[in-house]
Amino acid sequence: MFIRRLGISVAGAAGLVAAMGVTAPLQADTCPQSTTCPTTVTFTVTAEDGLSITVPGPTPAVNIGDSAPGGQISGQLGSVTVTDQRAALTATWVASVIAATGGFTTGTGTAPETIPNADVDYWSGTATATSGAPAAAFAPGQANAAAAQSLDTSRTAFSKTSGSGDNSCTWNPTLVVHVPTSAVAGTYTGTVNHSVV
Repeated sequence: MFIRRLGISVAGAAGLVAAMGVTAPLQADTCPQSTTCPTTVTFTVTAEDGLSITVPGPTPAVNIGDSAPGGQISGQLGSVTVTDQRAALTATWVASVIAATGGFTTGTGTAPETIPNADVDYWSGTATATSGAPAAAFAPGQANAAAAQSLDTSRTAFSKTSGSGDNSCTWNPTLVVHVPTSAVAGTYTGTVNHSVV
């Protein structure tokens, strides 16, 4: 009688454990004397927020200066930062820049009131701050004014060419506007778009 009650008790406990979804401890490993006895350990490193780019604005607008027709306007946009939190084995990326279609306009945007994107140059300069990799892993698209490129097509603003893990890079690009002699007076507005992949 006692044995039968014990059997019922053990079966009931096993059913309760199964119902609760409790996992029994793994069987211990037993090794002979003077040998290595291994325990396998796992853990997870998680990626955070992926790959992103931060730019000045859009409001207030960045004012880079003034000039008469036929002159040149040059000014910095402010800090642009790529943040890579993918925790990737191959943590490379390319940041691109282009001016929005339509150029830079004033008034109603007629031809005399438009400065085309081909007349607006961009140069990234060297990095102002980096993290997570040697500085040599980050490459400016245009290291100096002599390397400036027009924004009528997509350009490489900055890139990371090697390394792994989380990283970031900041630069302060310069815009150079070659004001046409036909330009009319006014405050011109346009958009410079950055992206990263």
